[in-house]
Amino acid sequence: MYLNNLNPSVKALTILGLVVALALLFDPVTPALFTLVTIAVTFLFGDFRRKYYLFYLIPFTIFAVGMLWTTIAFADAPKNPSETVGLIWWEVPREDVLVAVSLSFRVLAFATMSLLFIFTTNMVEFLLSLMQQLRLPPKLAYGIMAGYRFLPMLTTEFRQIRAAHRVRGMGQESRWKRYRRFAVPLLAGAIRKAERTAVAMESKGFTGTRERTFYRNIRVRKKDWLFPAGMGAIFLLLILLSLRFDYFSWYQGQL
Repeated sequence: MYLNNLNPSVKALTILGLVVALALLFDPVTPALFTLVTIAVTFLFGDFRRKYYLFYLIPFTIFAVGMLWTTIAFADAPKNPSETVGLIWWEVPREDVLVAVSLSFRVLAFATMSLLFIFTTNMVEFLLSLMQQLRLPPKLAYGIMAGYRFLPMLTTEFRQIRAAHRVRGMGQESRWKRYRRFAVPLLAGAIRKAERTAVAMESKGFTGTRERTFYRNIRVRKKDWLFPAGMGAIFLLLILLSLRFDYFSWYQGQL
């Protein structure tokens, strides 16, 4: 799919730029529509398991609803208290509702853009792209890559240690004491793996210098620029819609 084959650095910089641009706006229409557009783009042009996307989106949705409620419940006195909106059985100042909806949809917009990147990006290719396109130091990049590779191994080791303790009849105490006892062998195993990895990399000639060749070359192609151009055009179009319906506003310390 198109999103999965994009250059990771171009994709990351595009999303970062859109996040900064959305943070400067404070109207409810632009982030709401941009959230829907981002979800549509992710589903249409990304290859991933849809059910996991919805599962990850649920916590952000709950957080956005909570922010909507708390912003309305604990808002400052509005400038125009006579303008109200009927919300269930309450009459709420229109100004407070707009602020609350703006904050909630900004949270969802940030979340959907983050999920677009997470679900359509290979982390190894992302780190390689950071080294090749954005000049990230190889020492830092390969250290992160090694830690990323260790995470599944730590999960397997945790299960093995827990099973071994159960066989020995040591699973009767409190959960806190049990996990504290697991921490020592897990930490020792992680240190041994880190030492072995460092020795292996040094024996293979890894010095951490930037002047190195790569087995996998991550390039920036012409089609990669379609993503920032398309998302930027959609963002500008949504701003024009907000201006058309007189909802657009910059962030001017409304909180």
